[in-house]
Amino acid sequence: MSRSVGDLMTRTCYTATLKDNVYELAVLMKEHGIGFVPIVEGDKLIGVVTDRDLVLRGYGAKHPGSTAVREVMTADPITVSPDVDAEEAAELMASRQIRRLAVVDGDGKLAGVLSIGDLAVNGRYRQEAGEALGEISESPNGSALYH
Repeated sequence: MSRSVGDLMTRTCYTATLKDNVYELAVLMKEHGIGFVPIVEGDKLIGVVTDRDLVLRGYGAKHPGSTAVREVMTADPITVSPDVDAEEAAELMASRQIRRLAVVDGDGKLAGVLSIGDLAVNGRYRQEAGEALGEISESPNGSALYH
């Protein structure tokens, strides 16, 4: 029996807004042991920031900690709805070299996050998760949209 993204995703998400800055995101990631923060406006997803974004677009580009989230976030990220088949989501993650996918409902409201880890803990999708991670890790330029 196939499972949906909604069955496997993490529903509790630490989020930020455009009012936050690079330093605040780094602290949020450190405090909660996460590397992916959805950026919301109200309850609508408007972007995402990863630990990689902070390094490459933030500190690596010599931006100070006070730099606005907008400067480092990926706007209009790739998303899926909770009712999408998990196998389809795994294939999307592999083809687009994404380690985490924001999950949104029909109105664009953040519902959760699906990670390669969420797929890997479910035996049925372990192979797809491994393939996705392998394709991401082998990226010649390491420039996946958001790891």
